[in-house]
Amino acid sequence: MEGSLLTQLGQLRIAIVHDWLTSPGGAERVLEQMIEVFPTADVYTVCDFFPDKYRHLLHHKQPKTSFIQHIPFARKHYRMYLPLMAFAIEQFDLEAYDLILSSSYAVAKGVITGPDQLHISYVHTPLRYAWHLQAQYLREGSLNRSVGSWLARLSLHYLRMWDVRSAAGVDIFVSNSRYVAAQVNRLYRRDCQILHPPVDVETLPYCEQKEDFFLTASRLVPYKRVDLIIRAFAQMPDRRLVVVGDGPDRARIEEAAKGHPNIEVVGYQPDEALHSLMGRARAFVFAAMEDFGITPVEAQACGTPVIAFGKGGALESIRGKPDMLNKTGVFFAEQTEESIIAAVEHFERIADTIYPEDCRRNAERFSNSEFRRGLLEIASAGIESAGREENHPSFFEQRTSIPTLVAKE
Repeated sequence: MEGSLLTQLGQLRIAIVHDWLTSPGGAERVLEQMIEVFPTADVYTVCDFFPDKYRHLLHHKQPKTSFIQHIPFARKHYRMYLPLMAFAIEQFDLEAYDLILSSSYAVAKGVITGPDQLHISYVHTPLRYAWHLQAQYLREGSLNRSVGSWLARLSLHYLRMWDVRSAAGVDIFVSNSRYVAAQVNRLYRRDCQILHPPVDVETLPYCEQKEDFFLTASRLVPYKRVDLIIRAFAQMPDRRLVVVGDGPDRARIEEAAKGHPNIEVVGYQPDEALHSLMGRARAFVFAAMEDFGITPVEAQACGTPVIAFGKGGALESIRGKPDMLNKTGVFFAEQTEESIIAAVEHFERIADTIYPEDCRRNAERFSNSEFRRGLLEIASAGIESAGREENHPSFFEQRTSIPTLVAKE
């Protein structure tokens, strides 16, 4: 199905705009699938320091970058140049393209487009460093107590105004969850379609045989609240916890685990080892409030239930509410040790009613193929709608020969 659609889409000149490329994450998985759907598209990003070993995610394309790429120390301290990135993203000349797709959690949605172009913006989150992660941005840049603190805060103030203003240049907003869609509506006063991010479900190993340990895995940064999970399991010495991950918070995490033989911090693990642990664990524990959260879906794809904080995107990816059939996990209501302990105890009481096959089936809703299908449907509907608008010149009118880009099965 997708092959014939790509042939038809070859009539469009397409640009994909991404914030920045430094390390692989959920946003880069979205970019990978966007390129999979639109292989002839050109890619733009404010800076590209992507390691060579991950170039395959870009299908070995060479993205076009901004002047941020050449600023001193940008490779290590690119986030410090965030106030300049809004200006940088506006300097890309996209006049030659018919369709612009932006993959945005910072500035990508701010590209300048014309009235005869269609701009679809996939929003992972509104500009997080200027809104709810301002404190973290200032702290990571050592700006929270420095002389330049107020200058940085003033820059973020103007960046927030730019973020709201630049939303007017987007024709169709798409978000990765209802939680993010609500933020888009609140901040930009715009409706937002929902397309959950892609998870490589098809390649994850499914395992029904569980071992006697719980697992948590993430980048070790404060908002992931891995320290909270460790403190909770420190009070449950008869329950084993394995912690996977690396990051700035690792020393603090290892210190919290010290003296508790039931808690093992194993650091970074390659994908094969991590997914093996996911498949064998009794449950995956997740304490962050994420816009969506890919690792809980990966755990379910491996057949493993999830014990998660019941806010944000987790509510959409885990079947954990008390009245739900075919449960795939349980939620805890507060980010406290007591709430996690109560959730673990509740999980153990109902564990026999949560089946690995239900976890896997639930995860399949978020597969790469489902994401590609959804993106094609949104692009198809957007192009058809734009083609019916009287104020859109030539290119949409010339493509009325493409009545439907997505075949219905």
